[in-house]
Amino acid sequence: MKKIFYLLVLLSIPAFSQEIALVKYSGGGDWYANPSSLPNLIKYCNTNINTRIKLKPATVEPSSPDLFSYPYVHMTGHGNVVFSDADTSNLKNYLLAGGFLHIDDNYGMNQYIKKEIKKIFPNNNLVEIPANHVIFQKPYSFPNGLPKIHEHDGKRPQAFGIFIKEKLVLLYTYECDLGDGWEDPEVNNDPKDIREKALKMGANIISYLFTN
Repeated sequence: MKKIFYLLVLLSIPAFSQEIALVKYSGGGDWYANPSSLPNLIKYCNTNINTRIKLKPATVEPSSPDLFSYPYVHMTGHGNVVFSDADTSNLKNYLLAGGFLHIDDNYGMNQYIKKEIKKIFPNNNLVEIPANHVIFQKPYSFPNGLPKIHEHDGKRPQAFGIFIKEKLVLLYTYECDLGDGWEDPEVNNDPKDIREKALKMGANIISYLFTN
């Protein structure tokens, strides 16, 4: 109960001197991919949407009680993901308490992550989030929904979610590669407009977390 209370207190405060975290999961996948992504997203949000998030993101394991210290946690990678029973239980309690998990498939995670999400919420299906959802509306408008950042295979980008009492608590971005768009410019040599699009979508996610 103390952990849940602490998280609810965090979420009741505007994004001032808060901290977000990268999830260090098991299974062999590269959870550490895109090391400059979250720091760049934090800088962008602090500059453009008036957040005050600590510039260096933390790292947290899904079974750790520290999970409840972060209102937003992020997962990415190209490979295998395995949640233990302890991971699954802790993640479920975290999300039911008001936490937010964003999973960004960096191409290669999809075949593994869906079954792990099902462990957390066996009775809730991932649903595609429509383009008219608020997460695509403010502070930046994405009238067609999730933008395509990297063209790996020509498939359309999709955003899926788990909703609890009509609130989005788990976001899974697929065929998009937001995290690559958040990286330092020289990493992927993306055009400025593509990076800006990725960062704006990231800012919408962070804004949703603190305003809904």
